[in-house]
Amino acid sequence: MIKSILITGGAGFIGSHVVKLFVEKYPDYQIVNLDALTYAGNLENLKEIEGASNYSFEKADIQDADKLNEIFAKHQITDVIHLAAESHVDRSISDPLAFVKTNVFGTVNLLNAAKEYWKEDLSKHLFYHVSTDEVYGSLHDGGFFLETTPYDPQSPYSASKASSDHFVRAYANTYKIRTVVSNCSNNYGPNHFPEKLIPLCIHNIRNNKPLPVYGKGENIRDWLFVKDHARAIDTVFHKGKAGETYNIGGFNEWKNIDIVRLLCQKMDEKLGREKGTSEKLITFVTDRAGHDMRYAIDATKIKEELGWEPSLQFEEGIEITIDWYLNNQEWLDHVTSGAYQDYYSDLYGNR
Repeated sequence: MIKSILITGGAGFIGSHVVKLFVEKYPDYQIVNLDALTYAGNLENLKEIEGASNYSFEKADIQDADKLNEIFAKHQITDVIHLAAESHVDRSISDPLAFVKTNVFGTVNLLNAAKEYWKEDLSKHLFYHVSTDEVYGSLHDGGFFLETTPYDPQSPYSASKASSDHFVRAYANTYKIRTVVSNCSNNYGPNHFPEKLIPLCIHNIRNNKPLPVYGKGENIRDWLFVKDHARAIDTVFHKGKAGETYNIGGFNEWKNIDIVRLLCQKMDEKLGREKGTSEKLITFVTDRAGHDMRYAIDATKIKEELGWEPSLQFEEGIEITIDWYLNNQEWLDHVTSGAYQDYYSDLYGNR
């Protein structure tokens, strides 16, 4: 059976890298990209493959259950890789309900569509749910997040993702859908919407704007290059065991302030500025409400059982990332001005 894979959120940061990898690596698969094209969804991320014969795009919201049923039937969906989500913690603090609607209700709608369309033989299909390490809460006393770490979400965002994780596992138990879940650490790399730390700093340094850092910048995150995450998703989809959870991490813990200073140093070098120039832009701001202190993933399971590990260290990946942003100013201009949102209309008309 030729696979017809529905990838949700495929115009977003991580999703676009997954879509490109699958379209290019698996020409016999049909890849259906479903994205609502909210502020973080950008079809310009997919220019390289938009004309591929094994790729199609559906503009739809996972909150629309009827539309999901229609798409499953239209494309004869055999498998799902579910990445669509509201993901920015600050936005979840100001509007928690939006995160419940997309991350919880939307995921349940997808599960219902899959359950109904695959009911003749659930054993032939896979529902892969991509989640976050933030569901585990905050590490204060050392150690790492394991697949068995109890959930302890601390923000509306992580609470909504934790809820969606539970629904996926509940559907597997109750309805016998074959599911797999992965929880990943912070991603960075090309095509990242510039509200997140690394692309925001690169953009602001280039334009001599302040670099806002929460609190004292002591919060620690584990960072993974986005293309390595896409490779991991490919690995889990093809080799992962149904019913299992796989933690995906970069083995690269950094304090936020150290990342900002590294970016300042690298950008000064690349822009030909005097050493220390960009560090003067660092501006400490009031800490985020409920800001988790540390996340750190133990990715031993996926390495030992499935053979995946990161291909890049952070210092290598950050060089690639900075160079990409400096060489793709048009993309950044479109994103920061909102012009990227016209790309769908230009490409598809009023469909």
